[in-house]
Amino acid sequence: MRYIFLSTIFSVVFAFEKDMTFTVQAGKMDCFFQKVSPNEVIDIEYQVIDATHGELDVSFQMADPAGLVIVADYKKPENSHRYTATLDGDYRFCFDNTFSTFSQKTVFFDLMIDTEDTQEKDYDDDREMELGNAAETYMMRVRDISESVSRVRDNVSTARRLQELHSAHEARDRNLAEDMCSRVLTWSIGQIILMLLVGITQVYFVRSLFEDKHSISYKRFIPSFSSQ
Repeated sequence: MRYIFLSTIFSVVFAFEKDMTFTVQAGKMDCFFQKVSPNEVIDIEYQVIDATHGELDVSFQMADPAGLVIVADYKKPENSHRYTATLDGDYRFCFDNTFSTFSQKTVFFDLMIDTEDTQEKDYDDDREMELGNAAETYMMRVRDISESVSRVRDNVSTARRLQELHSAHEARDRNLAEDMCSRVLTWSIGQIILMLLVGITQVYFVRSLFEDKHSISYKRFIPSFSSQ
């Protein structure tokens, strides 16, 4: 079993996002760890995009720092989960391929960790009341700008994630198409070789039906008296 610790990368909005494509060997389980604080939201989505043999499936487990399994999937091609953390520590994300004897799986997953707390305001309601109507227009504009920036940030993050998921779907479909093309080509070559062997065998047996073996043997063993 391999254990991989994800490096924490925070953006300007203090949200963590990580996507990765990796290979789980047959009979192995790979685990990833990520530090999460209480009240942060864990949003993970995964899918199997390629397999050397058999079905596109993998088992998945998510456990909290105490070792309690929060989510458990068994042999699924893809799934997504959302969970609000209650403990502070390293959460474990494991992809299990121990049920496969020969087939290694290529898995794509996207992990996003964000907080449910509302963002700090760039304006102060109490100060707005002190300033009175003179600053009301200014505060409304600041509020509108803050909300617009927040919406743009959320929309950009959602669009980026959807593009990554569509890219993973495209990779999976391409792998399936290439595998199907390889199978069709292999079977076609095998059918051609079999047809040639059957044709040659049929020609040989048909020719053997028209051969006069008795006349050949008679001409071979009767002595010739023309020389006398």
